[in-house]
Amino acid sequence: MKRMLSYIYPVTKTISSAYSGDLEITWYNGKKHLNSKNANYSYGSLQRILKIGLQKLNLSDVHSVLILGMGGGSVIKTLRDDFNYLSPIEAVEIDPVIVEIAKHEFGITENKNLKIHCTDAFEFITANSKAFDLIIVDLYIDLSVPDKFLSETFWTQILASKSSKGCILFNASVQAKNASKIDDLVQFLKTKVYQVQVYKKVNNTNTLIIANGL
Repeated sequence: MKRMLSYIYPVTKTISSAYSGDLEITWYNGKKHLNSKNANYSYGSLQRILKIGLQKLNLSDVHSVLILGMGGGSVIKTLRDDFNYLSPIEAVEIDPVIVEIAKHEFGITENKNLKIHCTDAFEFITANSKAFDLIIVDLYIDLSVPDKFLSETFWTQILASKSSKGCILFNASVQAKNASKIDDLVQFLKTKVYQVQVYKKVNNTNTLIIANGL
């Protein structure tokens, strides 16, 4: 019924989160979305943006994926459904409310090829000792990327967690105030002998950064 009504007008319910504030689960034009106050978290524009980034990668060489910032799990759906990626994925999400939303609203549950870590991404990557062929970094609180996820300390650990021929896809920013920090990060990545591509205004909003080992 909600799906049918959503073609006439959006159908929304609100769930409160200590990390993300009020979250909205909205049926719109037959599709379910997860939104914060000002941003799409999953299954809307965010899913389209990350799909554009994934289309620029050679996923045939990717045999393990780490997602930092799982949200409702839309990028997992994209990898599985649109790219037929069937290899292991590990996903990190700090907000237990969002983990439950992903499970009960979008069917994202752990299985033999999906491990979900409900923890802080900074702490996870600092303690991580595994190498991943693709690391997707999508760490937002509403519209903002917390400063610690733009720091050299964090990105040094990201680089240490990437396999030698792997790549990184970073959903970097929607806010102009972060432009100088993003520029600094790009220059830092280039000093680490990485091929760095920057795509601005993806889907008319976000900056995507792709870093590949040379």
